[in-house]
Amino acid sequence: MAQVEVSREREIAADPNAVFEALADYAGTRERVLTDHFSEYEVREGGTGAGTLVHWKLQATSKRVRDCLLEVDEPSAGRLTERDRNSSMVTTWTVTPGATEGSSRVTVETTWQGAGGIGGFFERTFAPKGLGRIYDELLARMDGVVRARA
Repeated sequence: MAQVEVSREREIAADPNAVFEALADYAGTRERVLTDHFSEYEVREGGTGAGTLVHWKLQATSKRVRDCLLEVDEPSAGRLTERDRNSSMVTTWTVTPGATEGSSRVTVETTWQGAGGIGGFFERTFAPKGLGRIYDELLARMDGVVRARA
């Protein structure tokens, strides 16, 4: 088994604190910015940042659905970590100051232990591209929501 990694980032024309607040808002904003690849969204504990427990199903392809139950932590300022209780998947969201004053750079990184053999080869080859496209769309939606609030 080999580790599979996906990373995307986007510059958002909004203050880093406002962007982080939106990312940490699992009870509101996060559900609104999810793409059609996500279903059965449910906040089971908390709802804002660390201590949140959130469930969703992620359909990355027509044949592959992940049932995710995520524990949210804030290991440092501007960073959220989502650990899936049902798999080895870990997603880290990082918000830092952007290239221009008042802007933010949002980075999302996901890792998990992929399958072995030929199936693992295809997973390592194609899964990052598919999940990357999903993250690109999610980040674009987040950009729109945060800008609308400003």
